[in-house]
Amino acid sequence: MFDDSFEAVFTHATIGIIVSDEQGRIVSSNRHAHTLFGYTKEEMTGLSIDALVPNPVAHRHAALRSSFNAHPQVRSMGHGRDLYAKRKDESIFPAEISLSYFYRETVLLTVAYIIDITAKKEADLTLLAQKARIEQLNAELEQKVVDRTHALMATLHQLEQSKDELAKALTVERELGELKSRFVSMASHEFRTPLSAILTSASLIEKYPATEQQDKRIRHIQRIKSSVYHLNTILEEFLSVGRLEEGRLEANWSWVELTGLINEVVTDLQDMLKVGQHVQMQINCPKLIRSDPSLLRKIVVNLLSNAIKYSTENQVIDLIAVCNETAFQLTIRDQGIGISEDDQKHLFERFFRAKNATNFAGTGLGLHIVAKYLELLNGTIVLTSQLGEGTTVTITFPYENHSAN
Repeated sequence: MFDDSFEAVFTHATIGIIVSDEQGRIVSSNRHAHTLFGYTKEEMTGLSIDALVPNPVAHRHAALRSSFNAHPQVRSMGHGRDLYAKRKDESIFPAEISLSYFYRETVLLTVAYIIDITAKKEADLTLLAQKARIEQLNAELEQKVVDRTHALMATLHQLEQSKDELAKALTVERELGELKSRFVSMASHEFRTPLSAILTSASLIEKYPATEQQDKRIRHIQRIKSSVYHLNTILEEFLSVGRLEEGRLEANWSWVELTGLINEVVTDLQDMLKVGQHVQMQINCPKLIRSDPSLLRKIVVNLLSNAIKYSTENQVIDLIAVCNETAFQLTIRDQGIGISEDDQKHLFERFFRAKNATNFAGTGLGLHIVAKYLELLNGTIVLTSQLGEGTTVTITFPYENHSAN
């Protein structure tokens, strides 16, 4: 079939070579092909090429062969798919197969080049297994690193948390110490004046005859009441700050008759009013609102007493309460001494007092406490003021505007 010059090359090639005709009959094969498939040369010559195709795909081979015969070309088979060949003993092996062709006179002959890639497949499987093992070990190592990192981060977080908690505790301790020191200092100063007034007025009352100079007796009794109220206010403010700093104060929600509460506060503060001062009220709210009556009362007392204290005689103090569907708004407006812009920045700081208020009795805790109370009520406070023209304070907080039922 071949020229003598090519016979040795064909016979001793290290890959299997099979030549078949258009009907798929093997017309020639080399030694390596005999070894691959387990046939002798005589057995393979004349054998249908379909005998070398595994059974599951053998039924399609005739159509594939016809397609190749119609358009022969040099190419590899499979196009990325795994190919298998069948031996004489029906065993199969993975193979790489390439096709070429030539004509002998007018007869088309197809040449198949077959390589057994069993060893390559096994090596690939071993490589894949090793790669998978390496990836598994790498993943396990990475997970260990992640776990150790998380454990380390958790430990660091706990240390930072402990550090922060310790710092907060030290800060609270320092603030409480400062509060105690300020209380002692302020008490020695603020208590001295009202206590002296109480003692003086009490001594003078004893000297007045029971039936004479009643107006003087009333005036001194009023001084005593005012001084006691002032002392009580100071103590209440310090106690409130202490409870707020320690986190022991919470809002206790209940139904509140707003009009009655405000009227009670105004009545209680009548003794504070200076000559000619008058509180003008405008209350436009439902009869009952949902709030904390104790905190609300203290807020109104503080803001209204400030308006009275820092206003001069013969002044009107406006108190306006408005409720919409979701919020309660209270505005207290005075025409008093006012507050400078610089001082307004610090009004809600603990112990701060405006420069033009040093001649008035006070602790510098009132607005600080009001702001803290409003935080408990989810409220806000807005203060506007002009020095020498008065101050307007508006507080707003949400409430449940439902009937008591």
